[in-house]
Amino acid sequence: MNVLIIEDEKPAARRLSRLLSELEIDVSTMLHSVEDSIVWFQDNPHPDLIFLDIQLSDGLSFEIFDVVEVKSAIIFTTAYDEYALQAFKLNSIDYLLKPIDEEELESAVKKYRDFKPENRKIPVDFNDIKKLLINPLEREYKKRFTAKVGQHLKIINADEVECFYSENKGTYAATSDGRNYLLDTTLEQLEEELEPHTFFRVSRKFYVNINHIADIISYTNSRLQIKLNHFNEHEIIVSRERVRDFKLWLE
Repeated sequence: MNVLIIEDEKPAARRLSRLLSELEIDVSTMLHSVEDSIVWFQDNPHPDLIFLDIQLSDGLSFEIFDVVEVKSAIIFTTAYDEYALQAFKLNSIDYLLKPIDEEELESAVKKYRDFKPENRKIPVDFNDIKKLLINPLEREYKKRFTAKVGQHLKIINADEVECFYSENKGTYAATSDGRNYLLDTTLEQLEEELEPHTFFRVSRKFYVNINHIADIISYTNSRLQIKLNHFNEHEIIVSRERVRDFKLWLE
């Protein structure tokens, strides 16, 4: 299998290459910009499979295919889960949310191998995806959650939640009154339910509400530490792979 990675964050590209090598897949080339990718495609045979980051340093990676006719299968690596998922489903394209999980990567590679793209035309409509990235479909996000407190059900408004976090296989909502409520859900399920301009998943353990961030502090290994207005039971660290997307989200 001839595999190409297009990813502007070199540490992320190297990590993905290492994870693929553990699946006995060798990456032939790593590219880091729209411009370099266009030049490369014009001078080289197209690979079997491309791992493609949507946002590159010099523009959206779709701009590559405004110039080059894609002849490869594509697995997107993206942080745009709040609306890009709709585009991927429309176009039968696989995707991996960053930071990439090893098991999800293995599943995506298996799906590619089962797909046998050499026998089928790869259905990619980049214009549809770009439209969804710029003007996402309107959708409703959860405004309330319920938690069982003794014999009662507590109604929790989403705007009162400082963060959602996982602990001991449970998922909790920490509210602005200093309480923590156990919810009947998972952080993965919350990905589909939380308003993406308000909540951001800073790590595997935490979602934070932008309206309750009190301070953001530089931390070791190019990470960030978040201080919320009231929640202080656990240290909240933005994982290194999510720092850039977190900064973009803040804007």
